[in-house]
Parts: sequence; C-alpha cells; structure tokens
Amino acid sequence: MEVFYLLVSTILGLGVGLAAGIWLTKRRTVDTVDSIKEIERLKKDAQTEAERLRKEARIQGQEEIFQLKKEAEKEIKEWKVELRSQEGRLQQKEQQVNRKYELVDHKEIEVLEKEKALQQLEHTIKEKGNEIKDLVNKQRGQLEKISGMSVQEAKDYLLETLETEVRQDASKLIKKIETETNDTAEKRSKEIISLAISRYAGEYIAERTVSVVHLPSDEMKGRIIGREGRNIRAIEAATGIDLIIDDTPEAVLLSGFNSVRREVARIALERLVADGRIHPARIEEVVKKVEKEIDTTIRETGEQAAFDIGAYGIHAELIKLLGKLRFRTSYAQNVLQHSIEVAFLCGIMASELGINVKKAKRAGLLHDIGKAVDHEVEGPHAIIGADLAKKYGESQDIVHAISAHHEDVKPNTVMAVLVQAADALSGARPGARREMLESYVRRLEDLEGIAKSFTGVQKSYAIQAGREIRIVVLSDKVSDVETPLLCREVAKKIESELSYPGQIKVTVIRETRAVEYAK
Repeated sequence: MEVFYLLVSTILGLGVGLAAGIWLTKRRTVDTVDSIKEIERLKKDAQTEAERLRKEARIQGQEEIFQLKKEAEKEIKEWKVELRSQEGRLQQKEQQVNRKYELVDHKEIEVLEKEKALQQLEHTIKEKGNEIKDLVNKQRGQLEKISGMSVQEAKDYLLETLETEVRQDASKLIKKIETETNDTAEKRSKEIISLAISRYAGEYIAERTVSVVHLPSDEMKGRIIGREGRNIRAIEAATGIDLIIDDTPEAVLLSGFNSVRREVARIALERLVADGRIHPARIEEVVKKVEKEIDTTIRETGEQAAFDIGAYGIHAELIKLLGKLRFRTSYAQNVLQHSIEVAFLCGIMASELGINVKKAKRAGLLHDIGKAVDHEVEGPHAIIGADLAKKYGESQDIVHAISAHHEDVKPNTVMAVLVQAADALSGARPGARREMLESYVRRLEDLEGIAKSFTGVQKSYAIQAGREIRIVVLSDKVSDVETPLLCREVAKKIESELSYPGQIKVTVIRETRAVEYAK
C-alpha cells in the first residue's frame, strides 16, 4: 500500500512539474517576442531623434558660419579704414621729409659758403698775425733797448715784485685776523685759565728712577750681599731691580725704570733688614708677599683717584692702570698726581664754557693712562691710552680727547682742546717738573739755534727756563709786516724739532734806529 501511495505521489509530482515547465516555457516565449518588439520600437525612436539632432546641428552650424562671416567682414572693413589712415599719415611724413631734405640742401650750401668765407678770413688773419708778430718783435726790441732788461729778466722782476706784495698783504691779513681774534678770544681764555689755576692748588710729588733704603749700620751691607753674592743676586732676580752698594754710608740704592718693581724691592728690602733674616728662600717669600700688597695698593689707589674726581663706572682694568701711575714719573712729576690735577683743571674750565663737567674730568683723569704700559707696548702713550680706553668701554669723545692731547691726532672737539690746555698748565707751572742740568742746557741751546737759523735774525735769547724765546731781527732785512710770518715759522719749527713740556712763547723784536752826528 505504501508503495502504491509512493508511486502515485511520484507520478503526481512528475505531472505537476511537467505542467509547470510547459507553462514557464510558454511564458518565456511571450516575453522574448515582447522584448524584440520593444527593441524595434526603441531603434526606430533613436533613428528619428538622430535625424532631428542632425537637422538641428546643420541649422546651428549654418548660423555660426554666417555670424563668423559677418564678424570677419566687419574686421576687414575696419582694417581697410586703418590702412587708409596710415597711408595718409605716411604720405604726410614723406612730404615733411622731402621738405627737410630741401632745407638740408639749402643749409649745406650756406655752410659751404661760410667755409669759404672762413678760409678767406683765416688767410687774412694769418697775414695780419704775421704783421702783428713782426710789430710786437719790433716793439719788444725797442722796449728792451729802452729798459735795458731782457724778457726773462722783466718776468723775474715782475714775479719778485708780485711775491713781495702778496707776502706783505698776507702778513697784513694775518695780523688783522690775529688782532680781531685776540680782542675777544684771548681775554676770555686768559680769564678761564687764570680762574682754573687760582681755584686749584694741587699737591706736588717729585720722584726719580732711584730709591734709597737706609740701613741701621754698614755691617748690614755684607748681609745683604751674602756669601759669594747669593743674597743680592736673589733680590735682583726676584724684583728685577739693580742694587747698588757703594761707599754711601748706611744706604743702599735701588735702580730701575719700572717704578712698581722698584717700590716692591724697596719695601721688601726694608722688611728683610728689619727682620734680620736674609737668605734666598726668605727673600722670595717676602717679595711675593709685598707684590700682593702692592697689587692691592694699586687697586685702592686707582679707586680713590676715581672717587676723588667723581668718575664712576670706570672699568676695573683702567682702575688698576690708574693706580700704577702712582709709581710712574714724567720729568720727575708724579703722573697720577698730574692726571688728577689735569682732571680738576678740565672740570673748572668746562664749567666756565658750559660743557659736560663730569665727562671733561673723566677725560683729564684718563689722558695719560697709556704711560702705565708704554714700557710694554710700542707707540706714543696718547695712542696707547686711547686704544685702552676704547677697549674698556669709554665713550668716543673721551677716546678722542686722550689720543689728541699731544697732537698725535688733530683735536676736533672742545673737550680735546681742554685736555690739551689743562695738560700744558699742569706741566708748565713753576716747580712742577725737574730736568737734568745737561738736558736743560742742551734744550736752551737748541732753542736759540733754531731761531738763529732764519734769515734776518741778529740775536736770540731763551728766557724763563726755556718757556720763552725772544728774537731780535735786523730792521733792514725783516719788515714790520714780515715779523708775524717769521714768528709763526719759528714756532712751527720748534714744534717739529724739539721735545719739551708745556709750551714755549716766541717773541720777535724789530727796532728801527736813525743815527746822525752833528758837527
């Protein structure tokens, strides 16, 4: 039974499947036919649309071609108008050029005619020139006969006369300018300088290159020398100073140009003599200790000098160099005291002139700072000092004043001139400096010799310890108007050939005497 049901179910299933397949087949065939018809319809519609688009494109292209043609014709028309305009302008220019050519031809003819006239004129001038030359030669010969002088002699005479007149005029002008200037400037400058000198009275300390150490007895000399001279050699090696032990009773001389080392040697030797223990090891120990003390003293001295002047903010190295100036002398004048004096004088004169007093004092204090190292660095101490001041941050005005105070650089500021004047005042006042007799006499002789080397000088006298020279001239060789020139030339030659402290006054004296005897 089950098999029967199974068989029946199978047959039914096959029948249903067969029926479904037939139905699907018929359905697919119908869809295919519909699709073909749709494709045909779409193809026909596409062809119709394409034909329409083709017609529209043809119409639009024809319109664009017509428009382009129209624009081209318009441009061609404009070009033709422009070409006609240019053609008209070219014709006008051609006419102008033709007219100019005609003018040039006319001018050329005129130039040729003028050239011919010039040639004729040159020929005439040449003939006249020969005539004039002959006439001039004839007149020159007649003038030479009348005057008794040749042409060259006449030229020399005229030049000599002209030179004499020019020199006289120059002398008169110089004298007039000096007189007008002295009426105003000299009076005011004397007042300022006198006021500065009267208001400042500085201390004066004179030192030399030799120091003296006093001994309790002459027996101490032997102990200083030591066995086979070992002690004296140790002192000289440690200090760099020469010890001179001679017949001077109870004294030893210390000689050396370095004043700081000489001071170290003096203090160290005094302590060794007081202590009594003198041997090489003790000498080195004492010298090192004294050197440290001197360094401290140098710094404190520089700080005190800056404080006294009121110059604040000076670099520590410049302070140290200022302190070293305490042990430096110039013509036996203590350089630190001289610098302080110059600073005060600069301040006094600056206050009278209405310029910066503090800056003037600072420049005066530092003006000789180069002397602290001039034995170590080559060059003038003014230039060395200016380089040091610039290196350690001083202003340009102060640097220039330092470099110009001895005319190594031309002074171009009021402060530089003030430092020059204060330096001369400090060094020139009586008793400020001392010189050796030989150099003093030689300087006086050189001064008088320079004055006598000029033509027309009869006698010369150096007076006031070489601060002034008076020159007596021959009245028949030097006129009144030539005396200012002679005075100036002598001063310039003294400046260029002599080295001297302060300044030298040059006075030229001319006297005219008339002598007659009654018989």
